[in-house]
Amino acid sequence: MSDRQRTIKGSGSLTGVGLHTGEENTVTFKPAPVDHGIEFVRVDLEGSPRIRVCPENARKDINFMRRTVLGYGDAEVHTVEHVLGTVTGLGIDNISIEVNGTEIPEPTDGSAKAWVDTLREAGIEEQDSPRNYLQVDHPITFEDETARIIALPHDGFQISFTIVYDNPLVGTQHISLDITPDTFVEQVAPARTFALYEDIKRLQERGLIRGGTLDNAVVVKGDEVMNEGGLRFPDEFVRHKVLDLLGDLTLLGRPLRGHVLSHRSGHVSNVRFVHTVNEALNGPSSFDRLIGETHYDINAISKIMPHRYPFLLVDRILRLEERKRVVGLKNVTMNEPFFEGHFPGHPIMPAVLILEAMAQVGGVLLLNTVDDPDSKLVYFMGIDNAKFRKPVLPGDTLIFDLELVRLRRRICVMNAKAYVRGNLVAEADLSSTIVDR
Repeated sequence: MSDRQRTIKGSGSLTGVGLHTGEENTVTFKPAPVDHGIEFVRVDLEGSPRIRVCPENARKDINFMRRTVLGYGDAEVHTVEHVLGTVTGLGIDNISIEVNGTEIPEPTDGSAKAWVDTLREAGIEEQDSPRNYLQVDHPITFEDETARIIALPHDGFQISFTIVYDNPLVGTQHISLDITPDTFVEQVAPARTFALYEDIKRLQERGLIRGGTLDNAVVVKGDEVMNEGGLRFPDEFVRHKVLDLLGDLTLLGRPLRGHVLSHRSGHVSNVRFVHTVNEALNGPSSFDRLIGETHYDINAISKIMPHRYPFLLVDRILRLEERKRVVGLKNVTMNEPFFEGHFPGHPIMPAVLILEAMAQVGGVLLLNTVDDPDSKLVYFMGIDNAKFRKPVLPGDTLIFDLELVRLRRRICVMNAKAYVRGNLVAEADLSSTIVDR
């Protein structure tokens, strides 16, 4: 598969019964533009709220057993793991998934085969933009009372999974797969969800698997499979766990490059691992590793931005992901001219200048979206939800992390955060526009 982003050519729909709610719902897939990402749309709710697939929207509540839940505001969508595993397994980056109920249904047999067929019938096409990978560049480990998950650097995407069940048929199983569309379709998608017979009553008492039958799940009783036809693979159970983990890793919001090794993980630990990876690679703790990097030095910034002393407030761009995210650095020294009057004997960087520095870092990202940036300027249009949490003092190193939330023609909205030593000191939503010089 190439490194171009992919979406679907047309639309496709599937109707089924939710495994846990027992309610019938319909899922409709629609194409999405470059850099859109994956989102769910609750078309049954007023305003059709959109729920972006990203770590911030992944619910960590331990009460969500046997399923993965996404939510934004009051809108939620449950049991997203199989459909998301299919989207990622097929290498789809941008897609809109409409659903007319709370839970994503199990359309047929508890595997991902029906999702694969629907998306393939809609057609998969490449888009004119490179994929924006999340690269594991150092070991990342998560461990709780039942599971251990590790992500290791790897030039590709590989999953290794081990399950251990106190059941003579399931027992201990292990598999390791390079995840590509072909291996996903052949080796992972046919594997069905499963349950031990002795667990079914307990799960039903908790209000789960109301829609579960032998038609949409494998049920194991002792050393026998209760379903007609038996198993599709001798190790079908661990293969389905790979599908679950693949869907949960999709919550990272970007295709992962790395080798993920899981020992006995389920949805709760998978989601916690997603948050651990996101923090390690995107959060404040990742900035220590970035400080030694340079995407643009001050000379390059001076060619992009029109600002000059004393109003150029960014020293270095550490990372720039085109049309996605930018991380910049400002060294705050006692020689800053504003400290002379703000305040004598008690120097504090003015909050308005922290916002201005944020906007300048965002301007570097925005000007990278247009042709001939030398002929353009970025104008500030608005500031929303601005908060200042800690004072910024001489000697501090400010790290600005801005994510592009929306870009329409020449108008953009960015979510901006500023950190000092990993601590959030300021945040705001910034609106800007591009104009001719």
